[in-house]
Amino acid sequence: MTAFDPRALRDAFGCFMTGVTVVTTIGPSGEPVGFTANSFSSVSLDPPLLLVSIGRSSRNFAHFVNAQGFAVNVLAEGQKEASSTFARPVEDRFAAVAWQAGPAGSPVIDGVSAWFDCALWQSVDAGDHVILIGEVKGFSASQEPGLGYYRGAYVTPAATAAQLPAGPDVVIAAIVEAEGQVLLLDDGAGRLSLPEARVGREGVRPALEKLLADVAPGAASGEIYAVYEGEAEGRQHIAFRCPATSTEASRGAFIPLETARLKAVGDPATRSMLDRLATETRLGNYGVYFGSHVEGQVTRK
Repeated sequence: MTAFDPRALRDAFGCFMTGVTVVTTIGPSGEPVGFTANSFSSVSLDPPLLLVSIGRSSRNFAHFVNAQGFAVNVLAEGQKEASSTFARPVEDRFAAVAWQAGPAGSPVIDGVSAWFDCALWQSVDAGDHVILIGEVKGFSASQEPGLGYYRGAYVTPAATAAQLPAGPDVVIAAIVEAEGQVLLLDDGAGRLSLPEARVGREGVRPALEKLLADVAPGAASGEIYAVYEGEAEGRQHIAFRCPATSTEASRGAFIPLETARLKAVGDPATRSMLDRLATETRLGNYGVYFGSHVEGQVTRK
């Protein structure tokens, strides 16, 4: 693996979290395969992880779930035709594009705005999709403006005077745990909530560390506990379990992790997640939730 600057990777994650992407891999006979996807998400900087999802109905489904890795190619604004080609049932999608193998072996398309070549870290069942989590083994970000897709039409920086968002609306939540209790904030009207923060260009992990420093300096950045699409369109939520050595907090207060005490949590999705945590804490068997704010699937470790 070629070493790369984690700060550069953080900046690349921040710049290319939206837009049209082509996800590629190598099939069982050595042939390149790929499909168009309209999003991917960074998961971690240490190790460097990102995720994409593929539908079980995709004709390339078996190729990707059985592959050793995949690449995410963020298309440039002049590559609309490539986007359409990889979204249609074309016999040879790679006939119209030039490509080369990336550091981890997956196809990297020439002229893209950015690419991330990954080794498969983990695959997670998620309803009619499978979430592919990849460890970034190499990446590159060019100065080419990216291609976007919004409400049925392509958008590019050159096509609009309005500045487009740098990424999706990603909200992280810290489930700070200590002595069988969880840290919750009070809005002043008796409604409780987890400490949350929106993710900016700094990336997920730095945003989480900043949030913890603000509410519970003694807590450690922990593992992902839930990833789900929120009620607001385009908003993604990522919740982390963050262990703390004491119940001291700069903001909010720790309450027992008991279902009866969690009824004051205002957001139904958050309340359901904490109810699950209370049950799993008693059983000592934790899982990771993937889905929406309404329904999804818990994968056990």
